[in-house]
Amino acid sequence: MGKIVTRRETGKLCFDFRFQGKRCREQTALPDTPKNRKQLEQILTRIEAEITLGSFEYGNYFPNSPNIVKFATASRDAAVGYQETQLFQDFAGDWLNEMKIQWRQSHIETVEGTLKNYLNPHFGEKEVGRITKKDILEFRASLAKVTTRSGSSLSASRINRIMTPLRMILSEAANRFEFSSPYHGIKSLKVPRTDVEPFSIDEVKQIIDTVRPDFRNYYIVRFFTGMRTGEIDGLQWEHVDFKRRQILVRQALVQGRLEYTKNDGSFRTIEMSQLVVDALNEQKTATGNMDFVFSSRTGGPLSHNNVTKRVWYPLLRHLGLRKRRPYQTRHTAATLWLAAGENPEWIARQMGHTTTEMLFRVYSRYVPNLTRRDGSAFERLLLTEFDAKTPTRDKEAYDEV
Repeated sequence: MGKIVTRRETGKLCFDFRFQGKRCREQTALPDTPKNRKQLEQILTRIEAEITLGSFEYGNYFPNSPNIVKFATASRDAAVGYQETQLFQDFAGDWLNEMKIQWRQSHIETVEGTLKNYLNPHFGEKEVGRITKKDILEFRASLAKVTTRSGSSLSASRINRIMTPLRMILSEAANRFEFSSPYHGIKSLKVPRTDVEPFSIDEVKQIIDTVRPDFRNYYIVRFFTGMRTGEIDGLQWEHVDFKRRQILVRQALVQGRLEYTKNDGSFRTIEMSQLVVDALNEQKTATGNMDFVFSSRTGGPLSHNNVTKRVWYPLLRHLGLRKRRPYQTRHTAATLWLAAGENPEWIARQMGHTTTEMLFRVYSRYVPNLTRRDGSAFERLLLTEFDAKTPTRDKEAYDEV
């Protein structure tokens, strides 16, 4: 049973009734007087009679109400058998709680941030079943207009990382509520290939010979093991096997926390060269009584941001070397191993790659003996194995004829 009520904020009368199982409140511009109240009650009586008879048309009484579209959509859904679905923010919260058990804490925090800052503000109040492909493409286009604190736009790779949880959420919702995912057919933005910038062996020598003594061992291990920043910063003595000359990569330091390696390939064993063995033996005299191989003065792990800003970049400036991220030490290890002729499969295992594909796709152009395509290597093989004649001897033979 509907009623006429007064809105506290304005003192104006409004209708309060139910239609198609939904509560409807429509405001008027009439003040609360006995005459106005009686007039609206008569209109409400007609409305409820039409609702009972099934002849009520919302727009006939409230032509400017947003409920017109709402109930028209509901009528269409009923005709095609549409199933009501959860709001995006509610479904996304349930989905995240279910996925947490298989993710690292750092990844959980990344997804939570993406939901809070991007996805929920845009899609939160929409039902997952009502999100269209057009909605998704408009949202992605809006991300290109977002500026960061530094004033730059979001990169294509950053936009793709924001879109990934959206794709996963809509895919899961489509499976549960049995509708076709609107994300189907939307491809990731093309990301420009990032060029690696490894150091030459001469540059590596300069860095190791010039760096602060308390960081010399740190950079020797970085340059000649190919360890990632989080892996070397999270390396503990229990994972250094001097007897077998191995470093066991089992964890990484992520946002100040030790977490297991990000994938099965990263969980690996690195064979130590003599230079690395010597550096770690020397390091043991300084931090052997602590948990971390490379630690702060208090015994905790290093802060990679501090090391980069206070040690790494100043050192490159001092040496006149081009500014490069510390991660280039990993690329340098790969190119040096390849240039030395090490087995590519062994190198891939050292790096934590599951195949050798990345080695040849990313690093081969930095290694001359891998990129020569002039046939000279095949010529040397023939000369060695078949005692083939040199071009000069061939010419002399023809001259004799």
